[in-house]
Amino acid sequence: MKIAVLGSGAWGTALAIGLCPRHDLTLWIRDRLHFEEMRETRINRRHLDPFLIPEKILLSNDFDAATSNADLVLIAVPMSGLREVFRSLAHSGRKIPAIWVSKGFESGTSKLPHQVAFEEYDEVAPYGVLSGPSFAREVAEGLPVALTLASNDHDFAARTAAALHNNRIRIYSSEDLIGVEVGGAVKNVMAIAAGISDGLGLGNNARAALITRGLAEITRLGLKLGGKLETFLGLSGVGDLALTCTGDLSRNRKVGLMLAKGKPLEKILEELGATAEGVYTAREVEMLAGRLNVEMPITKAVCSVLYEGVPAIAAVDELMKRESKAESNLGLPLH
Repeated sequence: MKIAVLGSGAWGTALAIGLCPRHDLTLWIRDRLHFEEMRETRINRRHLDPFLIPEKILLSNDFDAATSNADLVLIAVPMSGLREVFRSLAHSGRKIPAIWVSKGFESGTSKLPHQVAFEEYDEVAPYGVLSGPSFAREVAEGLPVALTLASNDHDFAARTAAALHNNRIRIYSSEDLIGVEVGGAVKNVMAIAAGISDGLGLGNNARAALITRGLAEITRLGLKLGGKLETFLGLSGVGDLALTCTGDLSRNRKVGLMLAKGKPLEKILEELGATAEGVYTAREVEMLAGRLNVEMPITKAVCSVLYEGVPAIAAVDELMKRESKAESNLGLPLH
């Protein structure tokens, strides 16, 4: 299969490296200087140093050339750039099936990636999302990973999952686009909370409680939006949540660790040097939860630290002072 990976961040580059043994890959690099640097060194020094990009992978700075002969496009841009990529694909006039790894809600609209795809690409070609517990560096290193590919088109999901599956990248198919996307987006907010907890030295007990109650928040919102319960108990739910809340490679967890030390958000993002989607997702999730009347106290606490200047320890104290209540299945109403 000929695959065009659109986006040269850590995840896009890692997926190109991981998929190239079985497929013909072209990696599209938007920034001209970045493209020239990668073409010369065959290393993505900005985002995935020091992994060597195999010569088999073609590097391109030309969007049309990168996608002209593709059987599939894999979109690996931040959520902020997803709509523009879909528009460019639609305007090209070619009906290319597409999957994305972008995670989050669109700023200003609170729309999930599949809603953006529906508006910009629905009548062009089948599409879906690829998500799950995955750190780019481990994929580039060739370590095993398991992911979920979800699409409203069952045959497309199953066929594409089978085609991308290899002895290091295990891919399951799903029809729950909403659930997979909500799990992938909101877990980044919970990872910031986990980083705050760890940065304050609150211990393993607190982290375990936070992950469990974070899963309850993710599930409540996901079900309200139309996701399926079993999705939140799978790879793109509890699996992705556990990884990003505990792994040292998690950018969102790093944001929380630095917030706990009192660093201002602007300085944190400058030092991070990479996109931490949870920072932008948190505000959209809080607004969406308010409109839908979904209780999400951890998300609210994270937003208070990120955007209201509330000290991390004060936000934790507010969470702990909430009134006691009965625990039901993941915090959902019992039937």
